[in-house]
Amino acid sequence: MAEGRDGDRTEPRIPDARAPEGRVPEARAPEGAVPDGRPVPDGRPVPDGRPPEGQLPDPRPLDAIDRDILQILHTDGRASIRSVAERVHVSRANAYARINRLIDDGVIRGFGARINHERAGQGASAYITLKIVQNTWRTVREHLRALPGASHIALVSGDFDVLLLVHTPDNRALRELVLTRLQAIPEVLSTRTLLVFEEDDMEPEN
Repeated sequence: MAEGRDGDRTEPRIPDARAPEGRVPEARAPEGAVPDGRPVPDGRPVPDGRPPEGQLPDPRPLDAIDRDILQILHTDGRASIRSVAERVHVSRANAYARINRLIDDGVIRGFGARINHERAGQGASAYITLKIVQNTWRTVREHLRALPGASHIALVSGDFDVLLLVHTPDNRALRELVLTRLQAIPEVLSTRTLLVFEEDDMEPEN
């Protein structure tokens, strides 16, 4: 382990698994900042990055430590490398390498915040079911991604084809979204709106 000029020990740089042999690249995120640049209380931040779609490697099996890391980051996406390493009882280098691998394998798709939509000014929520023209899922998905307030999109089996979760400021905005935006998509045959009276995220236990 190297020492700085003032005698304090500094952490070794962690090689990236994808770097050419003998070459140590720069860390993905600077010390003391999470991917969006905000400072963290201690230690190295979790690495950032997301593999391009269609370029993911074959999935590798996860062990108990990997699953514990996923649980921690699902609960707190801003957790530092140091705190993750301490909680799963591995070195910081080990934790950093494992998180990088989970990102590279597409297991971790990104880091985000859980939002209270009502307090964020989105007081109306609804699940909307859609029946669509056969073999138009990819086209419809792109239209739905562009909708304001779209939160979750799924292609499903059963009596309808697509399930969409939306959050809007009020019922008037919700009505406008359904009648003007959704039903104007040529590939959408019919819709059904299910108002959400109350919702609660199922947060994982610590």
